Amino acid sequence: MKNLYFLGLLLLCGGLFSCSSAIKDQANFDVIPLPQEIQTTAVGDFVLNNNTVIVYPAGDDTMKRNAEFLAGYIKEQTGKELEVTDKSVDRNAIILSTGLDNKNKEAYHLEVEKHLIRVQGASAAGVFYGIQTLRKSMAEAGHADVAFPAVEINDYPRFSYRGVHLDVSRHFFPADSIKRFIDMLALHNINRFHWHLTDDQGWRIEIKKRPELTTIGSKRAETVAGRNSGEYDHVPYGGFYTQDEAREIVKYAQDHFITIIPEIDLPGHMQAALAAYPYLGCTGGPYEVWKQWGVSDDVLCAGNDETLKFIEDVLGEIVEIFPSEYIHVGGDECPKVRWQKCPKCQARIKALGIKADDKHTAEQKLQAYIIDYAEKFLKGKGRKMIGWEEILEGGLSPTATVMSWRGKEGGIEAAKMGNDAIMTPASHLYFDYYQTMDTEKEPLAIGGYVSVERVYSYEPIDPSLTADEATHIIGVQANLWTEYVPTFSQLEYMELPRLAALSEVQWTMPDKKNYDNFLQRLPQLISIYDREGYNYAKHVFNVKAEYITDYVNNSIKVVLSAIGNSPIYYTLDGSEPTEKSQLYGDTLSLKESCVLKAITIRNNKKSDVLTEKIDFNKATAKPLTLLQPINEKYKFNGEYTLVDGLSGTPNYRTGRWIAFYKNDMEAVVDLKQETSIHKAWVRTYVEIGEEILDVRSISVLASDDGKIYKELKTVDFPPVTSKDKNGIYTHEVEFNSINARYVKVIAKPEYKIPAWHWGSGRPAFIFVDEIGIE
Repeated sequence: MKNLYFLGLLLLCGGLFSCSSAIKDQANFDVIPLPQEIQTTAVGDFVLNNNTVIVYPAGDDTMKRNAEFLAGYIKEQTGKELEVTDKSVDRNAIILSTGLDNKNKEAYHLEVEKHLIRVQGASAAGVFYGIQTLRKSMAEAGHADVAFPAVEINDYPRFSYRGVHLDVSRHFFPADSIKRFIDMLALHNINRFHWHLTDDQGWRIEIKKRPELTTIGSKRAETVAGRNSGEYDHVPYGGFYTQDEAREIVKYAQDHFITIIPEIDLPGHMQAALAAYPYLGCTGGPYEVWKQWGVSDDVLCAGNDETLKFIEDVLGEIVEIFPSEYIHVGGDECPKVRWQKCPKCQARIKALGIKADDKHTAEQKLQAYIIDYAEKFLKGKGRKMIGWEEILEGGLSPTATVMSWRGKEGGIEAAKMGNDAIMTPASHLYFDYYQTMDTEKEPLAIGGYVSVERVYSYEPIDPSLTADEATHIIGVQANLWTEYVPTFSQLEYMELPRLAALSEVQWTMPDKKNYDNFLQRLPQLISIYDREGYNYAKHVFNVKAEYITDYVNNSIKVVLSAIGNSPIYYTLDGSEPTEKSQLYGDTLSLKESCVLKAITIRNNKKSDVLTEKIDFNKATAKPLTLLQPINEKYKFNGEYTLVDGLSGTPNYRTGRWIAFYKNDMEAVVDLKQETSIHKAWVRTYVEIGEEILDVRSISVLASDDGKIYKELKTVDFPPVTSKDKNGIYTHEVEFNSINARYVKVIAKPEYKIPAWHWGSGRPAFIFVDEIGIE
């Protein structure tokens, strides 16, 4: 009898997990990107159960697809298979509709009440983003019913252009992988996919009028090992997308409200095309699809009429495949060495009446002619042109859009000219850079350092812009170049979770952003990464350390933190920490050399070990004054980087190194009392190819009063040669023992790079991470 009663109760409730008394999982709207406005109400929770239905407007196929997306997400995350219908339902339903009165067509209003959830968008795209918010709110749900708290959300993106770039020339990813990449973008509310399809190392899109672009240009004989080591893998490499495959991917992206912007990079980065059509180059070849990384000197011949026909043939088919408003033509990194010697190019310069001026060479203006030709062709097809910021050189039409990648300056210049700009600076948004300082444990990357925190800190609107000029900053984009990304799994690793930080830069208003709060919300999104099987980087879950130089108390303060305030255990003797080690409570204050190691334990899982060697010498944590400025671009934590006891890694962009450019490093250390000294040293970083050369001399001077200095010793160093190696160098200067309070150390850079170097005649950078005194 009792069993029959219990069975009847189950049927009445519509199944165990639909019964109001059953265990429920709780949805949470603290999602990424954070909505602009969330207001809680008191009308009662909505409980999603097996009987919930999803309603879309009758006859609207796009909204039907939205409803099916939502049903798919719910099934994936809860196991519940919900009915999708265009019939009117007034209870236990999620109702999707358009018609929201908002000028921003990607805006949506999401309302949760006791019996209904309503998602109304200013367009179907707005509804799609409301669905993403619903999806992410139940990210950590299990297979129980899900209770959604009663809220009203009004949300819209800050920028209309929210992009991510992917290079498939260096390494190729098949169509199914590209669709998975699009799924990743949709999860992060990204609406532009910049698809870099051609470069020196491979042509990846079929052009029917130019079949040799893929039969020849898509295949390289082998690939260089590592960073242009001179050694090769002896393995042929290739791949391309047919036009049918590309159209299928375009449709897949459109279904997810993502526009694909194709890039055909010209007139440089064209060696793969020249391998197929050597008569398009200045020398006539022969050429091969490039097997190494970098920028080839061989580019399209700007004086050849056949080059103009080639541009028309290629772009003519590209606009038929890709319906996007914008077409990207590259325009970056086009060496002019061939043009300078090419009779056809020089004849073109003469015929056009091009003259060099104080800002641009004749060859730079010749490139502007090629870019202008491509833009006019695209304009005739009803399209707009985007190019990297080098298209500013030599003149720019008012309708061109600029991607600012070398810094903020290109975007600012474009905006002040009245041109639209998309901000994509390498310093914050190049996802091919390392995302941790501990690069030895990372897969090989191109270099650089862009952590999740650095991505999140980026502000696209420079304060120097007026309100009107700021409207020309239409968006933000992160870029992934794939020289060192051979697999899709590694692609995921380089993108995630930096895409999460990027999404808030693109979507959320700056006054709503807070990095610590972002970190607290991140695990909820990570649970979707886990469910999808994404290979994401986990550095943000490790212990984070902040090192503060306390020159008053002559100590290095260490502040440790971890997501969710999980417990942190540390040692100072180099031993491996465990949960039995010292529990971190407050700031550590270090006054002597040690090896700090720390872990956190979250959800019963240990993080990776934070390891930091801190070395004290007589200069460490002492007051320091610089008499000549740090280069502003590489200032990072400023002058106390030189006396913080921390060693820089083989990566000058990590913040552990500071740079001096066009002036000496001239530093005065106050030892605070008369001290016996006999040696000083300077540690430098050298990256010859990037114009970071070693010092030419180091001078050490001493003073009792900080005013009158006596030179103790100067050591000169030879100029760099082509046989010298990159790396970290420590330069010691020994002298007779002397008592002094103030020690001045002067390091002189190479003010004129030698003639053999590609930067001949320019001043070189010096990068320094530490000054030592013994």
